[in-house]
Amino acid sequence: MTSLPRLLVATRNQGKLRELSDLLGDVPLELVSLADVGIDVDVEETGHTFEENAVLKAETYRDLSGMLTLADDSGLEVDALGGEPGVRSARYAGPDATDADRIQLLLRNLESSPDPSWTAQFRCVIAITSPERKTQLFSGTCRGRIVRELWGENGFGYDPVFLFPDLGLTMAELTPDQKNTVSHRALAVREAATALTSLCQFSRRPPV
Repeated sequence: MTSLPRLLVATRNQGKLRELSDLLGDVPLELVSLADVGIDVDVEETGHTFEENAVLKAETYRDLSGMLTLADDSGLEVDALGGEPGVRSARYAGPDATDADRIQLLLRNLESSPDPSWTAQFRCVIAITSPERKTQLFSGTCRGRIVRELWGENGFGYDPVFLFPDLGLTMAELTPDQKNTVSHRALAVREAATALTSLCQFSRRPPV
């Protein structure tokens, strides 16, 4: 029996690991978390862009593990706020703030802008790297708008106030299957899956 090559996902969250496993579908890899391989180092996200943070995490954990590694960085970009909160999405209201605190601050900062200008996007950037290959980047975005009321009980972060106008649903109202079709992370993972599949096929070619 041949074991699958392993892909280190830069997370300790088993829920996120399962989500990525579902999204990667038929890619012939075994996904493992930082906890699975005994890495307890936290990487400070000092980059000014999603790309910089994704690369920083991927290359740090690649060097620590010697493994094929995937890391992502994502967040909300609101047009009326000049792209804020952006890379600070998780830290927007301070290090100890809750999702509710961050949403409240976001809505307060939008008060001076008319509702029609509350267009926004979620963006995700994925970095994949290995000791043998240079780092590759993949991204996905989904457009929508911010609403004043919180709708839905699924998801996390800013999901309850991010509306898909065409669907009439917020990110927090989507079923898992719907989210895996339209979300920023799903779109980025779909791009990354193509590259990972090619990498696996190349690595399994017999030597010439």
